[in-house]
This record gives sequence, structure tokens and C-alpha cells, in this order.
Amino acid sequence: MHKKHHKALLLFLLLFVSGCTNEEKKLRRENLRGEHLIRKHDEYFFTPPPPQPRSRESYPWEDKYIGSFPRISKEFFRCKGNPLNPVIVQDRGDKESFYYRDCSGRRHGLPIKDGQEFVYPCLINLLNFVQEKTEKRVVITAGHRCPTHNAYCDYTPYNWGSKHMLGAEVDFYVEGMEEQPEAIIKILMEYYPEEEFTRFKSEGLNISTPPWYNKEIFIKLYHPLEGRNHDNQHAYPYIGIQVRYDCEENKRIIFNQEQSQNYLRH
Repeated sequence: MHKKHHKALLLFLLLFVSGCTNEEKKLRRENLRGEHLIRKHDEYFFTPPPPQPRSRESYPWEDKYIGSFPRISKEFFRCKGNPLNPVIVQDRGDKESFYYRDCSGRRHGLPIKDGQEFVYPCLINLLNFVQEKTEKRVVITAGHRCPTHNAYCDYTPYNWGSKHMLGAEVDFYVEGMEEQPEAIIKILMEYYPEEEFTRFKSEGLNISTPPWYNKEIFIKLYHPLEGRNHDNQHAYPYIGIQVRYDCEENKRIIFNQEQSQNYLRH
């Protein structure tokens, strides 16, 4: 009885292996079966269409450049104060002298708006526009100034209400076009193609060239002997841009002492 069970089991295994082998052969034959190709006359010699050229998508880091120069951002407007600068003494005659010390510079932040560091976007856009048109580097000599650095640069009453403290003013020149500030001003005007600029009478200002202005900005041209301060101790003419009107909030930008004190300290 025991031998009969062994024979039956052996027979079952042989039949199972044989069935699997036959099924495997059947699947192999199905896989090897090809499809018949039906071609028409001269269809053997056909020319594929030429590949269409595609423009390469820019990498994320390439958006940070205009040509070969870094794209200007609010980081370029950091205060240029330095605590190692010497003390400036204001001699007031019979009265006690005033002493002005410079600030800590980049250790403090930019003006704050809605809880974030802020520089008026139109200034950033204008400078990037100049850099794109000229393909030359824009050199910012004075961006944001904290109240301490602003007084250190110029302690005269004329400078007390400087919009540098609000992130609404910038001084700059263009590398390679230092002696062509009028050409740069023309480019600034091209940023506003449908808006005309008006000339401003220069009486009472610290410049000899009447400024240009429209609703949003005010442009001043400083010649080599004009507007010199601690930030602009170079021999070139330079351009100053003030923001006159906030187009997003639809209101004029007026210096505010409380707002000028609103900057971060780390």
C-alpha cells in the first residue's frame, strides 16, 4: 500500500512538470510570433522630419543674473555704516561741539514694512532696467541709511529728512559709464514710456542741474563737486533717485521720523 502511494505521487509530479513545460513552450512560441509588415512602394526610403529647435529653459540660479552681473535685490541696499570710521566733530562755535559716530552697518536691518525688511520695489526695478539696457554693472553708493549713519554722512538740517532712511532713495553710478550720467538718466526715463518728465527748479537745492520728476520718482544729477558725503567719496558724477509716490498704496511718500527709526537690530 505504501509503494502504491509513492508511485501515484511520482506520477502526479511528472504530469505537473510536463504540464508546466508545455505551457512554458506555448508562451515562448506566442512571444516569438512576429507581426507581418506590409509596405507600399518606395516606402523603404523615407526621410524623417527635421528636429525642431527648442530654447533651453533657464536654471533657477540663472534668474539671479542679468547678463554677467547679479540681479539687484534689496540686499544691495544694506546700510554702509562702519563702526571703525573715525568720529566726526561738528564745531558749533561758542556752543558745545557735537560728535557723530558711525553705525554698525550690516549688523542692523532694512526698514520694516508688514513685518518684513523693505525697499521700495520701483528702485530695484529701475536699477535692474539700467543694468539690462547698458549691460554694465550698477554700483550703489548709498541705499538704505539708518538714522545714525544718515547723520554721520551729513549732519546738516538739509539731510535730516533723507528718504534714504525709509528705503525710498538710492545713489548710484554705472561702471564704465561714469562720465555719461545723462545717458543713464535717459534710460531711466525710458522705463516710463508714456509718462512725461518735468524739470524742477534747482534753486535751494545742493545741485546745479535742475532735477527731473514724474508722479513716481525724482531724479537728481550730482556733478563731481556736488553732493559729496561719506557714502559718495568718489570722483564720478552720480545719480540720486527718490520715490515720490507709492503706486501700490496710492499715496505720497513723505518722510516720517517714526518710520525712519523702524529698522531691525540683531
